[in-house]
Amino acid sequence: MRETDGRKLDHATLESIRIRVARQIVDDGANADELADSLGFSRAAVFSWAQQYRAGGIEALHAKPIPGRPKKLTEEQADRIYAILYTKTPDQMHFDFQLWTRWMVRDLIQRLLGISITEQAVGRMLRRWGMSPQRPVTQAIQRDEEKVMRWKTEQFPRIRAEARKVGATVYFGDEASVRTDHHSGTTWAPVGETPVVSRTGDRKSVLMLSAVSAQGKLHFMLQQGGSVDSKVFIEFCSRLLHDDGGNVFLIVDGAKYHDSKAVREFVASTQGRLRIFRLPPYAPDTNPDEWVWNNVKTAKVGRKMITSVSDLYSNVLAALRRLQENPGLVMGFFGDPHLAYINW
Repeated sequence: MRETDGRKLDHATLESIRIRVARQIVDDGANADELADSLGFSRAAVFSWAQQYRAGGIEALHAKPIPGRPKKLTEEQADRIYAILYTKTPDQMHFDFQLWTRWMVRDLIQRLLGISITEQAVGRMLRRWGMSPQRPVTQAIQRDEEKVMRWKTEQFPRIRAEARKVGATVYFGDEASVRTDHHSGTTWAPVGETPVVSRTGDRKSVLMLSAVSAQGKLHFMLQQGGSVDSKVFIEFCSRLLHDDGGNVFLIVDGAKYHDSKAVREFVASTQGRLRIFRLPPYAPDTNPDEWVWNNVKTAKVGRKMITSVSDLYSNVLAALRRLQENPGLVMGFFGDPHLAYINW
């Protein structure tokens, strides 16, 4: 690329300028110094173009091939490899692993195309394609994509339409716990010296239940220790109904207590104010409430120095209240591409 007057010119544009300037000087008798000044090129460059034109005509001014090693893969071959990396996992291409690495891409190219390429060259090629090394999201092998698709395109739209009809708010609920010894994130430190983070050695937990709506509403309940059962879940639902004040459609995962006899009896006792629906199995990415726990556990509590279970409780409570007071942040959770189906 050639830069002049703050502009970057590609080779084709520069070639066109060379030819036009040379013709103006040689054929039309234009002043070379004036052209150089007006176009922002050096006087030597302009005179050189004119001399090349006199000696070899227009052919002498055509852009030269860009220097550098020729590409080992043709456009068609590169497209083929990119399509494989984008749509398939290594095990589907008969490798022993599920994560693409540079050496596996190198071996893939050798196997399919018979072309030898270094790992360093593979890395440069992957970056040119807009790829980067990333931590993958795990997914259960029991997941049924057809059920997930039916949920997104058929079942949830019906639930949403019914909620609008009866004036109910649709919430997505979930439960999680965080322990006093939980930590997340990274910290800068000298190479070869593993940093030490001080935390309590106790392994106690805080149980968290929450529900979020696409309108940015967040309701939650906390308790120290224990686990979720029908009784705890019913208490949470009762508080949700009280706090919301209207009709509630609550969407949860397939945990057994969500559909226990006690829960069904409680739902019946609400006389239609509460209805519970279940997400497809093994599909946590369809539940925006997962973002609440990721925010609380990873972005907030996991980076704090926790000294006791009461300290943990206080930090979790503060993180949830912060979300509750920022409905725009909660609404942002629904911007995940996997949650586009909610699209209220």
